[in-house]
Amino acid sequence: MVGTVYAQPGSGARFDWGLGGAAELGRVCSALVVIDVLSFTTSVEVAVSRGTRVHPFPWGAQAAEYARRLGAVAAVGRGAVTDQHPWSLSPAALRTAPVVPDLVLPSPNGSTISAAASASGVPVVAACLRNAPAVGRWLIDQGYGTSERPIGVIAAGERWPDGTIRPCVEDQLGAAVVLDVLATVPGGLSVEAAVALAALSSVPDLPAAVRGCVSGRELIYRGFGADVEIAAQVGVSQVVPLLSDGVFASA
Repeated sequence: MVGTVYAQPGSGARFDWGLGGAAELGRVCSALVVIDVLSFTTSVEVAVSRGTRVHPFPWGAQAAEYARRLGAVAAVGRGAVTDQHPWSLSPAALRTAPVVPDLVLPSPNGSTISAAASASGVPVVAACLRNAPAVGRWLIDQGYGTSERPIGVIAAGERWPDGTIRPCVEDQLGAAVVLDVLATVPGGLSVEAAVALAALSSVPDLPAAVRGCVSGRELIYRGFGADVEIAAQVGVSQVVPLLSDGVFASA
């Protein structure tokens, strides 16, 4: 009995954090939503909106070899971008880089979670602030959100230097915008999802919160303020990136 409570049983929309939360909800939910606003899922939305298929891959040097096997392009870290290789984990860079058919996009959080979640066999959707309302509506239109077909909403979180998860403002807000749409699903919200949703009532200006939170300020300090501005746009995209056979493409 104790083990089952972690899955937030009986509710139509559920919420948890990180790789562990995705593994737990992936066992019982009919669909998962992964949210990594700064910057994996924002990068996925930008790339997919331009017609690129995105292959999530765990963070590490093997991404380039994996891309070679696929005949794809491997994204590099923001600091490794060159004129010859402009594809990186940067929404701003991906908006201007040449469009490629397939992009391997590693990241330490959202991409790693998405790659692991795909093994659960349930649909996985990438959400960010830009497309969060569209993702919520798409899930409802597909009949998810009942207690029999629950939705698991996963905020990726960031990492402390020791590798432990750091819950972060931008991902909780992204989850809250999705959950705001899901608030009326037949199965209702779990307590965890309702508490996550409550963050919206205390943040009247979402773009300002993304700019002012730790993760946003870190990127701005490093010279990537354009990434924060793109990620802070709310509800500007109708693109719903759906992970199928290990690849994100428009649903």
